[in-house]
Amino acid sequence: MKLNKQEITQLLPHREPMLLIDELRDIKKLSSATGIVNVKKNSFFVQGHFPNNPVMPGVLIVESFGQAAAALTAHGLDKSTYENKLVFLMGVEKARFRNPVVPDCELVLKIEAIRSHGRVWKYKGEAFVDDKKMADAIWSATIVDRK
Repeated sequence: MKLNKQEITQLLPHREPMLLIDELRDIKKLSSATGIVNVKKNSFFVQGHFPNNPVMPGVLIVESFGQAAAALTAHGLDKSTYENKLVFLMGVEKARFRNPVVPDCELVLKIEAIRSHGRVWKYKGEAFVDDKKMADAIWSATIVDRK
């Protein structure tokens, strides 16, 4: 199963320029998925991070992990469970940035839901470019009412 960017916008409240996930594939309901981020030379963060030496900020890699996980979770839940809700990042553990992510590349995010308890979910993920590990993290998020 695969979701394109338009289908992802039906699951997440994020919009350009902060919608970072371009595709979600290999979806295993409420368990795992692969997120795709097309890091381009004209991505909004490239001009200032860093001029003449562009690097995707680590915080945006973590945000990409979170968006992929939120889309995986929303896709697996009944629509009434996530409709009019937001997913908020609660914590990030052991985030490691192993290699710089530079444009033009496809950042592949392998994410897995570790556990859920009510509205709180815990995930782990690894980010790759051309099969080279760029980053990994463990994070938690919660689903809250939209206000």
